[in-house]
Order: sequence, then structure tokens, then C-alpha cells
Amino acid sequence: MSQPPSFSLCVSEDTKSDGQEPSPDNEGDLHISFRQLIQEQSSLVEADLELEMQAMGREDPAHLAPLDACATAWPEPGQGEQHPGYSSASLRILASMPSRTIGHSRGAIISQYYNRTARLRRRSSRPPLQQLCRTARPSLRQYDLETDPTRATLEDKQSLLVKELLSLSPGQRSHTLLAMPLSLAEKRALRQELSGQTGTPRQRAWHRAPSSPCGWFKDYIVLGCRDLSYRLLSLLAAAQPWHYALKQIGSRFGSSVLSYFLFLKTLLVFNIFSFLILIVMVALQAAYPPASASPQPFTGLELLTGAGYFTHSLLYYGYYSNVTLNDPCASSPNENMCPLARPPLPYNMPLAYVFSVGVSFLVTCVLLVYSMSRSFRESYRVGRSARDLAVKVFSAWDFKVIQRHSVKLQHENIHTQLKELLVEHRSRSRSLSVCQYLRRSAALLLAWAFSLSTVLGCVLAVHRFSEYMHGVQQHHQAQGSGKWQQEAILLVLPFLVSSFNVLMPHLYNWLTMWEKHDSPVAEVYVAICRNLILKMVVLGLLCYQWLSRRVVCSTEECWETCVGQELYRFVVMDFIFTLLDTLFGELVWRLILEKRLKRNQKPEFDIARNVLELIYGQTLTWLGVLFSPLLPAMQTLKLLLLFYIKKTSLMQNCQSPSKPWQASHMSTIFITLLCFPSFLGAAVFLSYTIWSVRPSETCGPFQGLETIYKSGKTWLQVLEKSNPNITWFAWVHQHLVENTFLLFLMSGLLLAMIYLNIQVVRGQQRIIYLLKEQIANEGEDKIFLIQKLHSIYKQRERRA
Repeated sequence: MSQPPSFSLCVSEDTKSDGQEPSPDNEGDLHISFRQLIQEQSSLVEADLELEMQAMGREDPAHLAPLDACATAWPEPGQGEQHPGYSSASLRILASMPSRTIGHSRGAIISQYYNRTARLRRRSSRPPLQQLCRTARPSLRQYDLETDPTRATLEDKQSLLVKELLSLSPGQRSHTLLAMPLSLAEKRALRQELSGQTGTPRQRAWHRAPSSPCGWFKDYIVLGCRDLSYRLLSLLAAAQPWHYALKQIGSRFGSSVLSYFLFLKTLLVFNIFSFLILIVMVALQAAYPPASASPQPFTGLELLTGAGYFTHSLLYYGYYSNVTLNDPCASSPNENMCPLARPPLPYNMPLAYVFSVGVSFLVTCVLLVYSMSRSFRESYRVGRSARDLAVKVFSAWDFKVIQRHSVKLQHENIHTQLKELLVEHRSRSRSLSVCQYLRRSAALLLAWAFSLSTVLGCVLAVHRFSEYMHGVQQHHQAQGSGKWQQEAILLVLPFLVSSFNVLMPHLYNWLTMWEKHDSPVAEVYVAICRNLILKMVVLGLLCYQWLSRRVVCSTEECWETCVGQELYRFVVMDFIFTLLDTLFGELVWRLILEKRLKRNQKPEFDIARNVLELIYGQTLTWLGVLFSPLLPAMQTLKLLLLFYIKKTSLMQNCQSPSKPWQASHMSTIFITLLCFPSFLGAAVFLSYTIWSVRPSETCGPFQGLETIYKSGKTWLQVLEKSNPNITWFAWVHQHLVENTFLLFLMSGLLLAMIYLNIQVVRGQQRIIYLLKEQIANEGEDKIFLIQKLHSIYKQRERRA
């Protein structure tokens, strides 16, 4: 069957007119001619549809419905014949249209994709087209409430509409109401009437005629409980944290600033899950407290240093015991005095400790990978149009919003999005000359050389200063200095590192302004890269020093507890410097601009610096989970306070970005940075600690073992001695846990799945690119045929 042309502008040189020929300058004549051609095209399309229906009926006679008066017969042309109604000159013109000249390979790809899609649609559960007549399609549009005088009354027409809508499913009902050509008041009245007949179970229970009082009471109770469950589910769905605050931030400051708060919300979810997993182990250890040293008096300085009163507490590694908690023989000095009955489910504290930390990291890894994949799917969705400016202009308004503050919020949101799209469009249209490109390249090289040299200087300063403070602390411990003085010295190194983390980003921002990037997105990416290099290198140096036991501890303390205290101090000092930076960098700077310099402007929110602060704080938390199990709880409290502090400072002290930009991929970039440099680095650090570093000999759940990993083998040996029938468990541990082949196999399968998904996505992108090009070519067909019409009219005028 030959396909009809894209546009039925049939132009033939052999066509003659009996009357006066239309002039191309006459808009009315052109409109009439185009209307005739469009009517001709619609008739051809209908005839072609009937031919397809007849062909499908011949292939499957069982599904062929009898054609009624609504079907129009049309003879199918044979092979080699021209389409009836077109001359050879018209067909030559139509064949030379842009949509028909895309090439054989691209045309073959598009046709194959179309045929496969058509086959999939025919296999769906929808009824075949040949069983439906055109007049049998949904007739809701026939019931015009205003312009149909043949109907009896408005109430009759509305009742007919309600009956037809009640026969549909809720989703189809909503979609049909949206598509109906009615006013908002009429649609609202229809919705109210429909909600009265299809309302909640409690509302329908009042209109039901009871057969008996007991039956009515029983039905009312059941429907009331069901209604209550529906309401609870709707409340749970609507209970999203900071929903209105995030909408307010996005409408006023754009998607770039909003991405910071969304990232903070994601980190909060990670820490809550980690805390819920670790709290079980902490609670059981609190129920069976070990016989530890007497607690020291609380002085208040422990809130900054983490030492003193907090040393022998649930906060650190050294407090946890290495025995079976619910076994009475574990703490008894005489084994003969132990009862013969053992606990049915012994709680081995060393195994529970390493298992809780491992499960916490595993759950965090799963959530992180899921968040990253979902962010990739939303940001780099196949077929997503980057130039949706027309959609924002004509289709972005939600007419169901009627409240004043919601209307204002939506207006600000659309205004900000339009500014972001315009700036992105302008940045794409700019081009650089050769001299400008060379000048910018030289500026980039100089700026990167300077930034890397500052990173090297900061690392050397931290290394030298840590060694110096190591000697000073040993000297004070040897002389027996005061407790306050010894604990105050512990804060010097975190103070220095936090100072570098706060001051260096301002220097990098100055370098970015000197480089003069065209796109604000490039400025943020460059600032993130420089800050990330600084923080990760400094943290790598500190991890090396902690594992080499450069932290000074007293004789009665574990080195793991000292590392946990050090990480506690870094987390607290980072929070303090974040508050100081918010105070002086935003509030004080706004007051200086307004009061002193008399400028009508405010500082802008630094996205790169604030996001890197979140990543840095979360990395410290993951590094300290093994040494301080309650650090996720501290990080949760810190993130909650940061959200409200940053939101208040943003609304009062900051202005919207002077160069608005659309942060379509920023959330994906943030999650990726959190996954690979941060989470992966913390996982490597803790894995090395568990597999290779010898734990303390006098304290902690793993005292007396060569490595923390040996606790699993020790537990298996004890389990085999007590119950020889579970040798299969030891075999599973040996061949699945200790053997690295399974790890390599799972990694290979994961890489193969990633590769296949990438290839599928590339194929879809190729198809979508070709279809978009075909749509663009079909859009040019109208211009092409109009030009042909003009040329033919001119030729006829010359002949006349």
C-alpha cells in the first residue's frame, strides 16, 4: 500500500482552471486553495485507514467487524500504479520535499522503528480498530453546554455528561474532563457532582438505604475505618519535609540554589538510615554496660573536644565490650558457678559491632546508587528537550491554583525559569575568536597552576603543624599540665584545617572571576573541582596520620577512641566555621553593602562552597562510623540546624543570582561527587582498617585479635565447637566471603549490565535524533510547497 504524502499540497502544471487563477498575493484565495487541499488530504488519510483496517481483517477474519455506513470503500492501488488523484508532476514535486530526501539509511532506520512500534501497539489489550466505527468513539464533546439548543435543558445535558463520566475509570475521567472544551466554572460543577456520586465511603454511606439498623451500623463502621485509612495514606503522601520551603526557595532563587537544599535533604535521609541501624547495637550495649572506669566530671569543654566526660561513653569505640552480652558466664570469673542453660540467642558484641557498621555502609551504598541512578534518569532523560522555552511560555501555568500566595509563588517560579532558559540560550549562541580562545586558555592555565600550588601549600602546612602539635602535646603530657590546657591544644589542628576550608574558597572565587567564564555553570564546576581537590587531599593526609597512630593518647585510652575524638572535633569545628561564614559572609556583608556602601544589592549564595561543606562534613561522618558509632546522629542534628539557618540567611541576606542558570544536572553532579571521592574514599579507609590494622590490646570489642576481620573467623570456630552440625556455614563463609572470585564475578556482571544499558540508551538517542530531524524536515515541507505554488502561479501569469 502506498503511503500518502506528508502534506496534500498537490501541485500540477497540467492542472487548468476555468475561471480566474488565484494570485499568490491574495491571502483569501490562498486560504481557499489550501483548505481544499487539506480536505483532499484528510479524505485520503481516512481512505488509507480503512484500507489498513480491511487488510488487518483479511489477515485475521475472526476479528473483522462488519463495516457499516460510516466506512467508505476505497480501491487499493496495485504495485507500480500511481496514487489515484495525483499527476506525475505532483508526485515528482512531493518526492523532492525535504522530508522525503533524508537518505536511504536513515529512512530505513525510521521505518524499522515505526514498524516495530506498530506491531507492539497491535499486541496491546486495546480493541482492534476495525471493530470500532468513527461515530462510536467517545461522544463527550458533542454535549456542548452552551451552544446546543436542540437539547432539552442544561441540567439534562449535564446529567448525560455525568452518566458517561461515571462509566469511566477515575484516571480516564480526569483526563476527559481536562480535554473537554468547557469553562472552569462548568468543569468545577461537574467535578462537584461527580464527587457527590463517587465520594468517600463515609459520604456514600449516608445515601445508602439501610436494610436494618444493625446492618447500617456495621456498614458505617467498616466504611468509616476505610475512609480513615484513605485519609491517613493521603496525609502520609503529603507529609514531605520542607515542601513549601523548597518551593519558595526554587521560585525566588532558581533551580541552582534549590539544588543545594535538595542535596542537604538527601544527606539527611542517608544519616537517618545509618543512625537507625546503629542505634540497635548502641541500645543493647547500653542495656549491658561494661565495668569501665569512673566517669569524669562534666565541665562543658567536652562539647568542643569530645574528650573528658565523653571518653568512656557510648559515643566511642573503647566503651564497647568484647563478650556475649546476654551470657551470664561471660563476666563470671568462675566457670563452675555458671548455669548450664545458655541463652537461646547469644548476642556476640564484636560480631554485632562489625556487622552493624557493615550493614550501615551497605544500606548507604544502596541508597546512594539508587539516588544517583534516579538523578541520572531525570537529568539525562532520553528525548528530553533542552529548549523548552515555548512550553514554559504557553503551557507552564496551572489554572487550578486559586490561592493568592500560591499564585504569587507560581508566578515567581515561571519568571525565574524563563530567565534561566534565556541565559542558557544566550550562552549557547556565543562564539569566541582565536585570540580570545588563546587568552582564555592562558588565564585558565595560570589560575589552575596557582590553585594547585595553594593546595600543595595547605597540605604541607597541615603536615608540619600536626607534627609540631604532636610534640607539644607529648611535652604537656610529660609535664602533667592542666586538663583544660591539654584539651584546648586538641582544638588547634581542627581550627587550622577548618580555616583553610573556609578561606580558600573565597580565593578560588576570585580566580574564577578573573578567568571570566561565559557560563555560570562552568564557574560553579571549576570552583567545585578546586575545593574538592583541597578537601580530599587534606583528608587523605589526616587519614594516613590516624592510621599510623600519630594521634597522642594516654595509656588508658584506645587509639580508636582517640581517632573518634579527633573526628568529633573536626565535625564540631566544621559546623562552627560554617555558622561563622554564614554570619560574616552573608549577614555582615549585607549590612556593609546597605548601610556603609549605600548599594541596593545583597551578596549571592555561593553554591560551590556550601555544597563542598556538606560533602566534607558527610565524609567525616563516614570516616568516623567505626570509631564513633553515634556520629550519624550528630550529623543528622547538624543538617537539621543547617537547613533552617541557611534558609533564613538566604531569605534575609541574599539575592537571586545575577547570572541565573538552569541547574538541570547539578543534583546529579553532587550525588556523583558524594559517591566516588567521598563514599568510596571512606569505604577504602575503613576496609583497610578492618582487614589490615591491629586493634587495641586493652579495650574495645576486638581486643586481643590480630585484625577486626578475624572476629568473624573466631566466632565461626566457637560456633563449630559448640554445634558440629553446621559445618556448611563455615564452608559458605570460606568460599563466598573470603574468596575474591565472587567479588570479581559480581563486578563483571555489573559492568556488563552497565555497558548494555549504555548501548540501549545510545540506540534510543539515535532513533530520537532521527525522528526529530524528520519532524524538522516535515516542517520545512510547507515552506517548500508554498514556494512551488508561487512559482506555478507566476508561470501561469506569464502564459496569460
